[in-house]
Amino acid sequence: MTTGDAQQPSSGDAFDGGLVIAKVRRRLLPFLAACLVANYLDRVNIGFAALEMNKDLGLSPVIFGLGSGIFFLSYAAFEVPSNYLLERFGARIWIARILVSWGVVSGLMALASNEASFLVLRLLLGLAEAGFVPGVVLYLTYWMPHRYRAVAMSGFMLAIPASSVIGAPISGLILEYMQGVGGVKAWQWLFLLEALPSIVLGLIAFFWLTDQPAQARWLPPHERAWLQETLAAERAAHPEATAHASLRTLLTRDVALLSTIYFGVVVTLYGLVFWLPQIVHDFGYSSFIVGVLSAGPYVVGGLSMHYWSRHVDQQGGHILHAALASLLSCVGLAVCGLLSSPMLTMIALSVSAAGTFAMFPIFWTLATQRLPPAQATGAIALINSIAALAGFLGPYLVGWIKDATGAFHYAPPILAIGPLVSALLLFRMTRVATPNQ
Repeated sequence: MTTGDAQQPSSGDAFDGGLVIAKVRRRLLPFLAACLVANYLDRVNIGFAALEMNKDLGLSPVIFGLGSGIFFLSYAAFEVPSNYLLERFGARIWIARILVSWGVVSGLMALASNEASFLVLRLLLGLAEAGFVPGVVLYLTYWMPHRYRAVAMSGFMLAIPASSVIGAPISGLILEYMQGVGGVKAWQWLFLLEALPSIVLGLIAFFWLTDQPAQARWLPPHERAWLQETLAAERAAHPEATAHASLRTLLTRDVALLSTIYFGVVVTLYGLVFWLPQIVHDFGYSSFIVGVLSAGPYVVGGLSMHYWSRHVDQQGGHILHAALASLLSCVGLAVCGLLSSPMLTMIALSVSAAGTFAMFPIFWTLATQRLPPAQATGAIALINSIAALAGFLGPYLVGWIKDATGAFHYAPPILAIGPLVSALLLFRMTRVATPNQ
């Protein structure tokens, strides 16, 4: 029986910690996932806006790739400070602030009028969004014991592919039917309409989220006690680090290794997510059909993320599962370079998406297990910051290849190098892994 048995109900019934975790999941995960849907929608909707915006603003493929990626420079710079501020002010206040801030800036993207304003607004959006994903990852470690964490991370990160499954057709519809309404261009309506959910969710977050299990009035006292004691026992079993570590002490060998692994997969995600609508558009489809077809790889990725995470929570072996997911991502991209058929290309991209999205929750479960709790606040944000630079590299690299060759055909095999490196590093880690890793 798990720690906290002394707090079980006096009825003598067996205490089921899984039921407590189920309550926590129902309370937190649907709302946080909805926030992440809004987050990724506002972050990547320029991929659809580009179908019309690039011509209106005179953006070349290189400048569009730069603008897609430059978001991640300011995003990465503020990740670590943001996580410390979340600890100081509490998740309720800080996550609400992030949501409202990026919603406002995302709406302002409709005012972009040239290359300079486009790049400045993308930089501001990165600053506004900084800290949300690592903040939620840190927040979930306050609530989820390790054995339940992969499914919890999956429940949250399932919103990444879901945002495109939901957002791609909606974005296509907006571009198809909102052109000229009220004298506003369709791509401007796209930014304005898709910014609203973030602002509304930010206002709700202030009242819905609970900072720590000790404050969870929505759990009975004995369940709060069990959860607190279980998490405290896990923290006590971990070697401690300085609570407010400097950047030098945060950048340990483990953090550097985890950052490199995550970088390799993230470069794949963002190398394609900003460009996928234009890749599909080059097949000759309308804006709405582009939206529908672009959703396909994300449907496959979401299903893969869900079932792969459930399997690893039941079977263990996080490192091996992460390595196999990275390898699958690599193979899907590499095969794209051999294909000319639009249908086969979409199938290969879907295979890559299956591996890419399956990797995310398993990686963060593995990372939060390996990091000392007192180091986690800064280290989680630092890993995400370093990997966010892949969000700059990937889109810019694809834009440069498109500009140099006139085609997207050569980009996926080059992007495949990233998850290949991740897979090799993870396979190497399996040699020294403990059984539950």
